[in-house]
Amino acid sequence: MNKRQIDIHVKRGFDLNINKSWLKSLVKNALDFEGVTDSIELSLVVTDEKTIKRLNKLYRRQDEYTDVLAFPLVQDSYEKGEQPFIIPPNGVMYLGEVLISYPTAVQQALEHRHSIEKELALLTIHGILHLLGYDHKKDEERQIMSQKEREILDLINLEKVA
Repeated sequence: MNKRQIDIHVKRGFDLNINKSWLKSLVKNALDFEGVTDSIELSLVVTDEKTIKRLNKLYRRQDEYTDVLAFPLVQDSYEKGEQPFIIPPNGVMYLGEVLISYPTAVQQALEHRHSIEKELALLTIHGILHLLGYDHKKDEERQIMSQKEREILDLINLEKVA
């Protein structure tokens, strides 16, 4: 039986504003949309700007704030339909971790004049797509990723909370 372990961690102080069950359902919808049926584990972390900036500098060598970071552990395997090199003994593949800056999400929601829920959904979906091997370095990749984000948003009918 395939299982999904989705760990949601929210930095103290932001936890009163975020529904972890809702975030988990966003992740599940994105995985379902992409046809991920394997037993997987991943983490979603909602944190502050300082942490995101530090990790961005440390791992991406970019000394700047950003809204979302994704650290995939299975490089491109889902996008290309390949099996990972080593399958863990328990059969559960750890996809990686997505980190979202909550203050940045709030600011971007204000700038785009939509709800914080919609912004969190966009960032969550964006991060999950990165874990699954999608990128947006080239125009063609950006178009594919943007289209998938829109389709997943339509699937979850976010307009009810946006």
